[in-house]
Amino acid sequence: VKMDSLSVEELSCPVCCEIFKAPVLLSCSHSFCKECLQQFWRIKQTQECPVCRRRSSREEPPVNLVLKNLCESFLKERNEKHSSGSEEICSLHSEKLKLFCLEDKQPVCLVCRDSQKHINHTFRPVSEVVSSYKEELNTALKSLQEKLKQNENIKGEFEKTVQHITSQAEHTERQIKQQFEKLHQFLRDEEEATITALREEEEQKKQMMKEKLEEMNRHISALSHTIKDMEEMMKASDVCFLKEFPVTMERVQISSQPDPQMLSGALIRVPCYLGNLPFRVWRKMQDIVQNTPVILDPNTANPRLVLSDDLTSVRWSNKQPPPDNPERFDFYSCVMGSEGFNSGTHCWDVELKESSGWCLGVTTASNQRKGRDFFNTDVWSVQHDKYRLLKHSGFRVKQQLDRVRVYLYCDRGTVSFSDPVTNTHLHTFTATFTHTLFPFFWCYGANSSLRILPLILFVAAENHSKFNLFCHMT
Repeated sequence: VKMDSLSVEELSCPVCCEIFKAPVLLSCSHSFCKECLQQFWRIKQTQECPVCRRRSSREEPPVNLVLKNLCESFLKERNEKHSSGSEEICSLHSEKLKLFCLEDKQPVCLVCRDSQKHINHTFRPVSEVVSSYKEELNTALKSLQEKLKQNENIKGEFEKTVQHITSQAEHTERQIKQQFEKLHQFLRDEEEATITALREEEEQKKQMMKEKLEEMNRHISALSHTIKDMEEMMKASDVCFLKEFPVTMERVQISSQPDPQMLSGALIRVPCYLGNLPFRVWRKMQDIVQNTPVILDPNTANPRLVLSDDLTSVRWSNKQPPPDNPERFDFYSCVMGSEGFNSGTHCWDVELKESSGWCLGVTTASNQRKGRDFFNTDVWSVQHDKYRLLKHSGFRVKQQLDRVRVYLYCDRGTVSFSDPVTNTHLHTFTATFTHTLFPFFWCYGANSSLRILPLILFVAAENHSKFNLFCHMT
């Protein structure tokens, strides 16, 4: 039998409609896949033909070897045609697939085109559709290639970010250890100084008591001698007794002077060393500990900015760029404060004498930090920009200032700027603040820098039980 003369329908199982797999032959001359027949019988619970319903007397029908060989030959020939790159053949009609159905999105033969299944469908030549689809696929391919390139670049940024995180953690750990070492050294010094003072007082008090003991020994010795002499005198003759009596009584009167007494304050002044010890040490620590009202966030700093280790100052420079994370400024050389404010009153001083171009104030957390739109909305600031780079931002200060003080009244809706050196008001913005506000700082120019000044804490006692904290700017 020639394979070309056979159709797929003739070699298909009536149950699964696929090419026969291990076909078996029933006594009624109908053939089925072995597995399909067994499954049909299990469901029906009777051994009948799925086509003519005639009962089969055999539980294991014989294999239809002729049909099995035909199916294997057909599949082999079809696979060879596919592998040789020859033209595809319709599985239903064994005709060449020359057309493409636009509705079903599949290639069809001429017989399929005229079949009931494809009534009123639109067809195009395969070559024409392939050309159009290849063009579409090529466009998609280019897009995916570009996306792959972008993803590789993003992967590189992610790898840089991992390295930066490691570097950040190591640097931060070193700073933490250094800061705690300063505190530990201070506490060790205070411990040593306190114990030294205790030892000095101990030696002083012991020396004082030693002198008292020596005085007491002399007094006891004198009394012992007087008593011995009096006992001897009592044994003397009457004439001798009367002769020595005045002198003896004089010695008795001398010995009857008041005894040496324990001095007040002879013991160690324990409260001076233990009383409120942690508080007294904490109060002394204010000489080495500073409280800065605004701390800079290094993750927002433009790559051209370098922050100090304590995150209170920033300078303009060129260095190895950090990862371009979403929070970071990429155009303006700005950096944000690490903490936002949405209520209360806040104040901070900024030292500017080392900056040739500066701008500072507050902005919302949602303000766009990428690109050139940052200063367009939600920025309240003052600036001195001799480079004229910030043409439409904030209030301009004509003269260079050493310091600027920022007062933020969240509940009142005002941001006020002043010169604390001359106590001169510069400008006040009034607005309705509906979002959390963050301090921001812009620094530009070679060797330019600015610094947020710390607060100094004073502790004053009131009524020996209450303490008030007073803050002022340095």
